[in-house]
Amino acid sequence: MAQQNERSGRGSQHIREVMTPNPECVTDKDTLLQAARIMRDKDTGVVPVVDGKKIVGLITDRDIVIRAIAEGKNIGDVRVSEVMTKNVKSVKEDSTVDEVLSLMGSAEIRRLPVVNTNNELVGIVSIGDVAAKTSRDDKVGKTVESISEAPPNR
Repeated sequence: MAQQNERSGRGSQHIREVMTPNPECVTDKDTLLQAARIMRDKDTGVVPVVDGKKIVGLITDRDIVIRAIAEGKNIGDVRVSEVMTKNVKSVKEDSTVDEVLSLMGSAEIRRLPVVNTNNELVGIVSIGDVAAKTSRDDKVGKTVESISEAPPNR
């Protein structure tokens, strides 16, 4: 019976219950300034890049700093497409918390777009969301440790 309780516990909670729904997005044609203002206004370090409702990338505060500002580019002139992270992994909204933590750990990433069955963006989930909204502290800690041990991405 203990095994049944473990299966129906918080680790089996769906990620749709934990994610931030309907995040503010940009297109790849928008400027970095537009993305940076969303980050400021929404208090986030990541903005999904979409084509319609399909996720085509992510733009992070780190992308803006490392790939644009540090290179001397004017963020009012640079398009998101020039510095965004492409080929991002995503998770389905009915994925479990444990499945998402496992992917974050193995892929060494802290944030994932959440998509529906039509692969349309419906939310975004961060390791912080999981830590704040679940009781999976043990697994969150191991995931953060795994991510932190990874070499820096450039």
